[in-house]
This record gives sequence, C-alpha cells and structure tokens, in this order.
Amino acid sequence: MSIGKAASWAGFTAAFLFVISVAALADNSLLNASYDVSRELYKDINPAFAASWKKSANVDVDVKQAHGGSTKQAQAVAEGLEADVVTLNQPTDLDFLAGKGVVSADWRKDFPNGAAPYTTTTVFLVRKGNPKGIKDWDDLVKSGISVVIPNPKTSGNGRYTYLAAWGYAQDKLGSADKAREFVGQLFANVPVFDGGGRGATTTFTQRDIGDVLVTFENEAALISKEVDGKNFEIVYPSLSVEAAPPVAIVKTIVEKRKSAGLAKAYLDFLYSDEAQTIIAKHNFRPRSDAVRKAAGNNFPAIKTFTVEDKIGPWADVQKTHFADGGIYDQVTTKK
Repeated sequence: MSIGKAASWAGFTAAFLFVISVAALADNSLLNASYDVSRELYKDINPAFAASWKKSANVDVDVKQAHGGSTKQAQAVAEGLEADVVTLNQPTDLDFLAGKGVVSADWRKDFPNGAAPYTTTTVFLVRKGNPKGIKDWDDLVKSGISVVIPNPKTSGNGRYTYLAAWGYAQDKLGSADKAREFVGQLFANVPVFDGGGRGATTTFTQRDIGDVLVTFENEAALISKEVDGKNFEIVYPSLSVEAAPPVAIVKTIVEKRKSAGLAKAYLDFLYSDEAQTIIAKHNFRPRSDAVRKAAGNNFPAIKTFTVEDKIGPWADVQKTHFADGGIYDQVTTKK
C-alpha cells in the first residue's frame, strides 16, 4: 500500500472511530427537559434509572435535566434545545411540539395512562395558622386577599390554577359567564406573575408576598412537610383539577443522537414500581395501585375533575382561554 493510500486509510479509520465514539457517547447520555416543580423528583429518578440501566445493560448512563415553566420548556425544545425526552405538565405543551413535528402526533398512545406516569392536583399553601381563614376558592376572590399564582401564559401550573377556579365557579355559579367573572376577580388579586411554579414558590415563601400560594400538591407538600413546616400549611379546596403531567420522546433529537432506545427505556422506567415509589415519595400521586396504597395517608382524598370532562378538549381550551386575545387575556387586561 502506498504512503498516500495508507495515510488516507488511517485518516478514514480515525474519522470512523471518532464517529463511532461520538455515537456511543450520545447513546449513553440523555437530556430531560422538564417543568419547574419536578426538580427534586428527577434528582432522585435519574440515579435510580442509571443504576437500573447499569444492572440490565452493563452500561453507564448520564441523565441531565433542564427545568423551567412548562410552556417555556416546550418553546425551548421547539427552538432547538437538544432534549431527548420531555416531561412537561400539560398536554397542550406536547401538542404544540407535535404540531412542530418534534414529538409523535400520537404521543398519548406511546406510553400508558395517556403518557402520564403520575397525577397531581391544585391546592393552597397558606401561612401557619391560616390567618386569613382561607378554606376554598371563594376566599381567593375576596377583597384584600393576595394570591400568588405563576403566569398561565408561560406556566402549566398557573394554567391549571385558572382551570381549577373556572371549573369550581362553573359548578357553583351555574354558567360560563359567571365562571369568567369569578376568575377575573381571582386574578385581580394576584400581585405578581412569575414565569413558573418554582418562581411563585420563592415569591411566597422567601419574598413574603401574598396570603396564599396556589400550586401543585407536590410543591405545597415539599414546602410544608420537608422545607418549612413551621411557617406554612396546606389547605385542600372542596373541588380541584386533576393534572396528569405527560411525557414524550423528542423524535427529532433521538434520531440525530441515536438515543431512541435509551430514551424509551428512561420513560418506561417511570412506570416501574421503583420509580413509582420515588414518585410517591415526592408527593406526586402514583399510577400504581400498590404503591399508592403503601403511601397510606400521604394523599388526602380530594374531589377532582379533568379538564376534558368539565371544560372541553385541550385544543379548544388552549385556543379559547390562553391564546393571545383569549379569555385569560380579556379578564386580566386592566382597562
């Protein structure tokens, strides 16, 4: 073989080995783009999955996280954030990504329970002793009550609060017009809108703004049970909304990084007994009946409704309530 051919072959071999090594590296790492108040959950899920994968495949895997308001995260992924999977908190965010061709159009069918491995609900976190006597949604529209809620335009947490209040008012007051008036009064009592649920928690607990934080049960439980139970307590309203945070593989990225198998294994793992136990530990309501029963009294009974059953299909809800110029904008625009 001539020197020139040998050099060319050596260069080709080096390039080939480089490509193989990069592919192998890609196959053994994942980025999960998730929502604001799931940080602590995935901090425990990720090493558990890595240990499980090491045991079954004898390969080390590195799972990284990116957190933010759910809708902001969806937008970031659509704009190029190279996440292999998304674990967001609202179907509209995944539908948005499906519309961009980023996740499967049938993402709901790709994993059990509509691709939602757990549920949660919207509750109230109040200051210790509940000095304002807040017991239900009616109390949040009273004059002089300051309510902390993340921005529904950027946060699924805030959007669920809006829909929980709408469903409650529609039931109690008997019409959509009355519900519209009710949520307008509620959001008039919000002094500041943070971009996501964790920002709203900081505003309430650290900046000492507001009489009540409306947030997901898991976030309220994290504060009252594990972080600062001396100063806060949870109030369960008479009716709330069921939130079922969905997951999906980002097909454009896993095709590029050759990580589809690992991404699927990661999301499948969320349904395992091991992961469901971790989910319950972090005060999300697990899908596993056995794990939920083992959790005992950690999940108080609360009457909930689904958005689809009470208010309408998510696509219609998004367009009617949260699109630019929709009802949310109309009731919160100061005249």
